[in-house]
Amino acid sequence: MHIMEGYLPASHCVAWGAVSAPFVVAGAMRVKKVVREHPEVKLLLAASGAYVFVLSALKLPSVTGSCSHPTGTGLAAALFGPTVTTVLSAIVLLFQALLLAHGGITTLGANIFSMGIVGPFVAYGLYRGLPAVGLGVPAAIFAAATLGDLSTYVVTSFQLAIAFPDPAGGILGAAVKFLGVFAFTQVPLAISEGLLTVIVWNLLGKYSREELSTLGALQGRPA
Repeated sequence: MHIMEGYLPASHCVAWGAVSAPFVVAGAMRVKKVVREHPEVKLLLAASGAYVFVLSALKLPSVTGSCSHPTGTGLAAALFGPTVTTVLSAIVLLFQALLLAHGGITTLGANIFSMGIVGPFVAYGLYRGLPAVGLGVPAAIFAAATLGDLSTYVVTSFQLAIAFPDPAGGILGAAVKFLGVFAFTQVPLAISEGLLTVIVWNLLGKYSREELSTLGALQGRPA
């Protein structure tokens, strides 16, 4: 779901960057607060960032100008909240653009918006909301990771559609085409990510229970 370097018009790159910037700033302030109040979770924060990096680097070719891959943001959103995840995603996307030629600098704002903002906010909302209506935490984690991933690809599809509308169907017609092509690779990847995230969550609950308790994540309430 990384849009590659130079693929979007310059005006789109500037617009997506302007939309994403406030979330990154708010997330940086949140990270500073979390680390200051709970220094014992630094390792868990770094591990969450590594999880995002590794999963989102496992790319498969998809729509021209983009790719399919897991995102890893659902776990971080459940642990630390969405704005912290925005910062982790921004760092990951920057390093991937510079070191792996995955994504791009000009498209960084667009990629942050889809993977680092929309995905984590959807995941966090599901993780917080589903247990409140009686769903178990493992099921909520699965839904958060899976649908957080899928929401990212939905946004990417519309970003591409806005930039390259269909001559007959316009933006909506192009979005439907992009969504259809993405679905072949992204749906199974999202389900796999959901299952993997549940496994990782269970391991964290076993070996990092104190840190999860500190963050309030065991009760579905990240601090």
